[in-house]
Amino acid sequence: MQTTELLHAGITGRIINAFYPVYDELGYGFLENVYRGALEVELRRHNLVYRREIPIDVFYRGNRVGYYKADFLVEDKIIVEAKASRTLDDADRKQLLNNLRATRIEAGLLLHFGPKATFKRMVFENDRKRALQESYV
Repeated sequence: MQTTELLHAGITGRIINAFYPVYDELGYGFLENVYRGALEVELRRHNLVYRREIPIDVFYRGNRVGYYKADFLVEDKIIVEAKASRTLDDADRKQLLNNLRATRIEAGLLLHFGPKATFKRMVFENDRKRALQESYV
């Protein structure tokens, strides 16, 4: 029986361990910015190095055509998006997937502060991405 290690399992595990205390204390119903602020406190408590609201450039045929911000980049390896809604929809998952597609970062977490605390882990390997630009994260 072959087992495979999840990409950056240690880091994603620590992020998830930071996520649940925030949900346990705040519950459901706050705006996303409140959860992001509380998650930032927990990331620090878990001694995780992170950057908040990092700009991600989007390129098309070698031209920068726009940018958007990811909620967190943790340990320069995991993009984290926090959502506070009743349900997660396809657009939420696609947002994280596009964050991964536009960068050299291969793993991401979608943390859902909904009626029930849930998370989605996504991986998009660099060798499957179309031409990456040198200026990407």
